[in-house]
Amino acid sequence: MSCDSTRTVLHGYLDGELDATRAAEFERHLENCRECAVALGAEESLRSSLQRSGLYENAPVSLRKKVRADLDAATASSVALRIPAWRWLALAAALLIVASVSWYAWPRVQNSASSAPFTAAELIDAHVRSLQPGHLTDVVSSDQHTVKPWFNGKLAFVPPVKDFADEGFALIGGRLDVLGGQNVAALVYARRKHIINVFVLPTKEPDTPIHPPGLRQGYQWRHWRHQGMEYCAVSDVSDSDLYELAQLLYQ
Repeated sequence: MSCDSTRTVLHGYLDGELDATRAAEFERHLENCRECAVALGAEESLRSSLQRSGLYENAPVSLRKKVRADLDAATASSVALRIPAWRWLALAAALLIVASVSWYAWPRVQNSASSAPFTAAELIDAHVRSLQPGHLTDVVSSDQHTVKPWFNGKLAFVPPVKDFADEGFALIGGRLDVLGGQNVAALVYARRKHIINVFVLPTKEPDTPIHPPGLRQGYQWRHWRHQGMEYCAVSDVSDSDLYELAQLLYQ
């Protein structure tokens, strides 16, 4: 590779680590540099292949709980050694305040934290990551009869796929994604030049209504379970738009 950008910028661009200015500069560079364009295509193809290959196993819930419990115990022991006893009352009050704020600032996608398959932070990160050039769709089609069969054989389940173009939510396509260490389906819709990602995965939990909205960093999300599937729709559209799409999918 003779182009310096291939060695110094490409991977940062691919991983979404560049700021908006540098990302735009590299995209302009791609228009005139075949070497970088070819290298980027190869890296994106490799990443896509690795995501589809399922080269990992999900940790059982019991293991996750044990690891979290061990980490909590280790943290508590470390803090106890450093903090004088007379400060514990002040520390407890501070922790109570922080916990109260965190409950609203870092909500789980589900009501029950112990059973939540992924966090709000993971959800927003997946949505933002999809907006990087070349990451939004693996299959591009507005035809639900094209998008739905595409998932067959790539996941252990096939998500329900519907197009709501007549209602103002046009199906763009779909892709494979990873949330909480699980392979999930992502259905992509467009609403007035905004992108909406609907993440879908199977669940054994009972159906729920559409939960109240979550909001973080300017992104809204709605979560629900219906007929053996878990759904989470996320976007920067208004909550009324997101709720309308959720209602259409819930039918």
